[in-house]
Amino acid sequence: MPRRMTSQEAHDFLDSKPGWIALTTVGPDGFPHTVPTGYFRLGDDILLGVRNNTLKIRNIRYNPRVSLMIESGSTRQDIKGLMIQGNATVIDDPDEFLHYAREAAKLRGVPDADLPTEPRPGAAYIKVTPHRIRSWDYSADAG
Repeated sequence: MPRRMTSQEAHDFLDSKPGWIALTTVGPDGFPHTVPTGYFRLGDDILLGVRNNTLKIRNIRYNPRVSLMIESGSTRQDIKGLMIQGNATVIDDPDEFLHYAREAAKLRGVPDADLPTEPRPGAAYIKVTPHRIRSWDYSADAG
């Protein structure tokens, strides 16, 4: 039986960047749309860097409820993962986008002098505020 991660363990797992995070949105046709994307965490929120006016953006404008999933490991003994359900907000206002672009750059270790000074044309962020987090850690069973 897998062990559940604590809130701090979940944050640490996300911050370790074990891979792409899968974003699932649902559009007006009722079908799920799942895509892998890069991400970073600020507090409890997860931010995804995306191109603006894509299907995922249109779906979020239609229905802001989304799901994220990330998992690491290749055998049952080392699999860890998170499934996050939450509400998404599209960040395409230039000033707000620039704020998050600078935060993302800082997390990557970019020096202050080299931080972005203008938003990227055609880019947006999706900010997911978690409502429910489910976790699994089979590595705790190993042994």
